[in-house]
Amino acid sequence: MSKLLTLFGLSLSLSMGSAFAAASAPAGAAPAAKSAQQGKMATCNKDAGDKKGDERKAFMKECLGAKPAAAAASAASDKKTAQQEKMKTCNKDAKDKALKGDARKAFMKECLSNKG
Repeated sequence: MSKLLTLFGLSLSLSMGSAFAAASAPAGAAPAAKSAQQGKMATCNKDAGDKKGDERKAFMKECLGAKPAAAAASAASDKKTAQQEKMKTCNKDAKDKALKGDARKAFMKECLSNKG
C-alpha cells in the first residue's frame, strides 16, 4: 500500500512538473508529444475530480489499469453487428422459403456457419 502511495505521489509530482514546464515554455515552442501513459494519467486525473483519499486512489488504480475501452468496444461492436446482420439475413431467407421445424433448423445451421 505504501508503494502505491509513493508511486501515486511520484506520478502526481511529475504531472505537476510537466504542467509547470509546459506553462513556462516560450510561446513559439511546440509542446512535446504526450506518451500514451501521460495522456491516460491526465485524463484519469481530470475524471477523478473532487474525489479524496481512498476513493481517489481506488478510482485512479481502476482508471489507469483499464484497457482503452473505445477500441475494445468498437471491435466487439463490429463483430456483434456482423453476426446480427448474418442472423437477420438467414432468418429472412428461411422465412422466404417457408421453412419449418427440422428443415428450418438445418437451414439456419448451414446459413449461420457459412463464412462471409
